[in-house]
Amino acid sequence: MPATDLPLLLDAAAAAGDIALRYFKSDPQVWDKAGDQGPVTEADLAVNDMLTARLRSAQPDYGWLSEETPDDTARLTTHRQFVIDPIDGTRAFINHSLDWAHALAVVEDGRVTAGVVTLPARGLTFAATLGGGATLNGKPLHVTQVTDLAAANVLTTKPNLAPHFWLGGAVPPFSKGFRSSLAYRLCLVAQGKFDAMLTLRPSWEWDIAAGSLIVSEAQGTATDRWGAPLVFNNPYPQVDGVLAAGAVHGALRAALV
Repeated sequence: MPATDLPLLLDAAAAAGDIALRYFKSDPQVWDKAGDQGPVTEADLAVNDMLTARLRSAQPDYGWLSEETPDDTARLTTHRQFVIDPIDGTRAFINHSLDWAHALAVVEDGRVTAGVVTLPARGLTFAATLGGGATLNGKPLHVTQVTDLAAANVLTTKPNLAPHFWLGGAVPPFSKGFRSSLAYRLCLVAQGKFDAMLTLRPSWEWDIAAGSLIVSEAQGTATDRWGAPLVFNNPYPQVDGVLAAGAVHGALRAALV
């Protein structure tokens, strides 16, 4: 992993925040994506344009995968890739919530090697490099050591609590929370604010790449819904759900069908 990757992502994320905040709470133009893929705003597109120009000019040999760029299979032939969500939590952005994020990652041979998640409206910058630990605004992060699933505080959504997902149809009595941005949910686990996050639906790589590294570098575990390692730069850029947690990861995985 080039030593310049993390500084490059941090600088780009800061520039993304400058752009997004100019649109935030200013009612930017909004369009609905085809295929029920949710909304996109002019802020998403402006951030994406800047990131494309800035990052690709800095590392022209890296492949490119972004939520707001048509996918190009040429990325599959590259050694490293940028995996980008210009604004994760667009609905939150539209609704003037503070819980939207920029998520930027570098992937090498299927593994995330550098990741940054920023929440400009909250003044938060999460960052990690593979083997280098995870930080929030420069301070080290550590996941929780809760092992009792009944005592855990889990970020998830109502569809994940359907009985058919759980052994014996019994949803464990953990506390439940929600945030709009998947990237932010992962970072809250890394920060130790929540014990775990869970999504059982297929998840886009750009939503989770950066945050998954931040969790693992905070001594947590981030896997797919079956407990298998997350692999990135897939031909179809999704993984089969995400389970990220501190010490309760094993108990949570064991409770799922």
